[in-house]
Amino acid sequence: MEREMICIVCPVGCRMKVGGSGEDIRVTGNACKRGARYAVSEFTDPQRTVTSSVYVTGGNMPLVSVRTEKTVPKAKISQVMQELKKLTVAAPVKVGQVLLHDAAGTGVDIIATREIRAEK
Repeated sequence: MEREMICIVCPVGCRMKVGGSGEDIRVTGNACKRGARYAVSEFTDPQRTVTSSVYVTGGNMPLVSVRTEKTVPKAKISQVMQELKKLTVAAPVKVGQVLLHDAAGTGVDIIATREIRAEK
């Protein structure tokens, strides 16, 4: 199987082809080694950072923006989103605060990206 992709590592945006299996993965069209690494990673184990919002009770805002602490497997995104949909946290919330440990069994925490003050 072969896939075409555009590299996002730098502004050049090389059009690459990646294919193969196991130890024999071939990349063509890349202008640098970073592009080749990106193509192999995207082909064998695509990862993404997930961003969303979570409900807050007792806060000055009804939602807090959140993100994964690091990337998660692309195949797990819908499971992560389902867990976030069910999550409600109590104010106050601090930036960087872990709101959910081990989202969808990925080993990755969900952290707040905004401060929410408690209502007075």
